[in-house]
Amino acid sequence: MKIRILFPLLILMSSTAFLMAQTGGIRGNIFDKTSGEPILFGTVVLQGTTFGTNTDLDGFFSMPNIPVGAYNLVVTYIGYDSLSVPIEIKSGTYSYQRLFMEESSIQLGTVNVSARKEKAKTDVQISEVTLTPRQIQALPSTGGDPDIAQYLTVLPGIISSGDQGGQLYIRGGAPIQNLILLDGMTIYNPFHSIGFYSVFETETIRSVDVLTGGFNAEYGGRISSVLDIRTREGNMKKLGGLVSASPFMARGVIEGPIKKLEEDGGGSSSFMFTAKHSYIDQTSKYLYSYAKSALDSTNNLPFNFTDFYGKLSFLTGNGTKFNLFGFNFRDGVSYQAATLDWNSSGGGLNFTVVPPNSNLIFGGTVAYSDYLITLQESGEDPRMSRIGNVSALLDFTYFGGKSELKYGVLFNGINTDFVFRNFLDITIQQKDFTTELAGFLVYKQRLGNWIVEPSLRIQLYASQGNTTFEPRFGAKYNASRRVRLKFAGGMYSQNLLSSVNERDVVNLFVGFLTGPEQTIYTPGTETPTSHRLQKAYHGIAGVEIDLADNLELNVEGYYKGFTQLISLNRNKLSQQDPDFATETGEAYGADLSVRYEIPHLYLWGTYSLTYVNRDNGEQVYPTVFDRRHNVNLLASYGFGENNRWELGLRWNFGSAFPFTQTLGFYPFVNFLEQGLDTDPKTDNPPLGIIYTDELNGGRLISFHRLDASLKRTFEFSKDLNLEVTASVTNAYNRRNIFYIDRTTAERVDQLPVLPSLAVTMHF
Repeated sequence: MKIRILFPLLILMSSTAFLMAQTGGIRGNIFDKTSGEPILFGTVVLQGTTFGTNTDLDGFFSMPNIPVGAYNLVVTYIGYDSLSVPIEIKSGTYSYQRLFMEESSIQLGTVNVSARKEKAKTDVQISEVTLTPRQIQALPSTGGDPDIAQYLTVLPGIISSGDQGGQLYIRGGAPIQNLILLDGMTIYNPFHSIGFYSVFETETIRSVDVLTGGFNAEYGGRISSVLDIRTREGNMKKLGGLVSASPFMARGVIEGPIKKLEEDGGGSSSFMFTAKHSYIDQTSKYLYSYAKSALDSTNNLPFNFTDFYGKLSFLTGNGTKFNLFGFNFRDGVSYQAATLDWNSSGGGLNFTVVPPNSNLIFGGTVAYSDYLITLQESGEDPRMSRIGNVSALLDFTYFGGKSELKYGVLFNGINTDFVFRNFLDITIQQKDFTTELAGFLVYKQRLGNWIVEPSLRIQLYASQGNTTFEPRFGAKYNASRRVRLKFAGGMYSQNLLSSVNERDVVNLFVGFLTGPEQTIYTPGTETPTSHRLQKAYHGIAGVEIDLADNLELNVEGYYKGFTQLISLNRNKLSQQDPDFATETGEAYGADLSVRYEIPHLYLWGTYSLTYVNRDNGEQVYPTVFDRRHNVNLLASYGFGENNRWELGLRWNFGSAFPFTQTLGFYPFVNFLEQGLDTDPKTDNPPLGIIYTDELNGGRLISFHRLDASLKRTFEFSKDLNLEVTASVTNAYNRRNIFYIDRTTAERVDQLPVLPSLAVTMHF
């Protein structure tokens, strides 16, 4: 039997060795000659042959299995002068090329369109949107400071719950079901309490991949979506940066070479450091006293945050690179009745190694992060949650002619410390350490007009004694030059839980726990579940149509089936009640987006139709983020001499959120916990709320808002310019409801009209 297995393997290995002996390969990196930035999705071909490929996010390309001989390597990218370089392919070897391209007179907007279209033709890219810093900066921004937190809510399928402590809900998934990565490291809270700002500095971002469903096996440990953010290296050509100030915050970036990137080869290195600090809690006393938070009696917006991020980058002469990075993010809110603080810090290393004379490259990430959140309410014990994470990833990528194989292993060590006391003074506590081990394999093959991408993830949850096999599949069919059909689906699992309940309208304290180790039961029964994980499956189909050279339409329909969801039983009435409850659920709908882009003008419209339900075993009910209709219209227009003026507009409409209606109130006397001697006449028990039987049977009112900005750029020299941005958020001062206080019946609104002026100096 062993001989039967080994014999074909030996034949395959011999054939591969023979093929490599008759062929060679070429790989390299392509950079912008002036800035040293990599050229993304540039076209690389061997003139007169069928061999060709595109560069990746690092400007890297690899072409294997090329017959020996002399060729011309031609590199093209719209907006840049083409390159033609003579090369010699030698038997069994790889040559490395470091190439630099110069900008031509064609505008940068055309370049962005070209890069996106090239990626659309060669990747499955279903339920995936890739954002660039330019797109984020084109959005009208609160305070005049562009931020990814404001741009994400424009994307189809993404719902935000509000400006204050807002969370993102992506195609029916709760925030805990979204995997957030920064340079390969997990970030547990990416958004500040004032929902306009994230912890990420826009100027440092190279790309943002938002995968709203159907993602391949490279990503795991979450059952809904992925937000993968990659920062760029610091400038390897010259010292530069920016300083910026607005009524909301001040920020700065400094970057430059340690050893300059040279065209004649050799290693190079650079640094980058960013910082931002808010002072809206001080300036709002004078500028926005009318906009005080309804949760606070003082004349200020009680939000503050401070973010630091640093990175060292090293690039060798053959394309191998290493990055060291670290961060500290802090956030605080001082309401009249409560104080919330969280602190997130960590650091790590990621690397890509390019071995000589091999079709294979490998890389990885080693990182550590720590997140601590505390909430102190008046007269109550503090709530606390801490989660620490150690992770190590090693992955390998093998380049074939029209195929690519990526595989790897991931280790996760998660340490949690959670203390929560509910309104009945019953404490729920968990202190645990668990490990996860995963292996994944992703294979991409071009077969004529088809691109197929089967993948498999195997995930071992040590504390649960459970191993999951998660097959996934994606495919795209290039039906014509302008029409592309795409499909994706798969199985997903996770072991991480949140203290937030999906029935909540507003949340301040967001804690983290690992999955329960005690017995849990299927919804509405006393039957133990077969496992203690959260699981889901996805199914997606869509079409991309290039209606014209600069006009694109994308339509996708999706279904997410949540076969088991686990939540913290925060309303347990006694210590004997279970700590956790289970539900099932589903999310389905359709997303549509239309994009028009030419040099000076960018128009984008999106519409999402969404249904999100949960089943607790007693009834099926919509979640609090079940927004049926969501519309976003975005416009950016550059005008004047050298486009030094830029006008931005964004309008958002969302139909009403559901909520559970209140029937009445009662004094809750807990004789089981307080004893039979308790006197209801003299005791001061907590107030209990009587809800209607129908969960989330009511609806609030719809949401709509207009944001606008006008930016003027003053150029003093090639390397020095000043941007002045006037912006207004909620321009027509719409009263958008946040929630209604159940005990006082007071309506709490989102933030009103907020004008601002920001000044940014680039050097």
